[in-house]
Amino acid sequence: MKKHRHDTDPCPNLFFSEEDGFRYLHFGSPWIQGAMKVGRPFELVLEYPRQMMACGLFYPEPGQIVQLGLGAASLTKFCWKYTKARIDVAEISPNVVMSAQQWFKCPMPDDRLDIHLADAKEFIAARKDFNPCDWLQVDIYDEQARGPVYDDVDFYRLCRRAMNKKGSVASFNLFGSRFDKSFEPINEAFAGRTLVMPEIDEGNRVVLAFAGDKLETTVDELYERAQMLRARWKLGCIRWVNGLKALNPTFKEPVISL
Repeated sequence: MKKHRHDTDPCPNLFFSEEDGFRYLHFGSPWIQGAMKVGRPFELVLEYPRQMMACGLFYPEPGQIVQLGLGAASLTKFCWKYTKARIDVAEISPNVVMSAQQWFKCPMPDDRLDIHLADAKEFIAARKDFNPCDWLQVDIYDEQARGPVYDDVDFYRLCRRAMNKKGSVASFNLFGSRFDKSFEPINEAFAGRTLVMPEIDEGNRVVLAFAGDKLETTVDELYERAQMLRARWKLGCIRWVNGLKALNPTFKEPVISL
């Protein structure tokens, strides 16, 4: 077990554990904040970051991805390898950035990737100074891991404002145990343009939210796109459509309007 500590850092008590070829990130508690298969560092190990890639069902070719929260860099690595998008990541903790680069194979910044040492809310509020995002992926938890660090209508409105007005999608990682408390402000901020995914064994639940021009699609089109993404990403994309179809009434309509 290895530890990083810096008393002025918002996450001063990082530690890592390893078991059966997997490396795990902890923020000073037993809660797993990220994971990596040591022999295949670009794979998505945990189910909830896999589900956060469901953005691709709706906008499969993003030009700009914004991620709030770096963690073990699982989504950052995957998007860097498997999309052509520019990726901007906001992470408030220098320790988290250092651990992601040293212990979790996060790529160093290049012409497609920037990691900004910044508070997520301040960063997204200033997003008008940057390219609007086609995908927004939000996974912001602290050492207590009781819920997202920012979890109110004002924050989620800032998220929506930063998204591409031509049409875009956000994925939010939530905890199932407090799902309603988090889902309600997201649903309000995005004017009901939301979809929910099934809760997974670890207790996480992902919400998708849509901004900009209305998107119209069908279940058949989503299954076709899921098959394409499954071949490209080697993820359980068909299950995403199955779960969305089971939980969201709009999927019962001939045309899904989001």
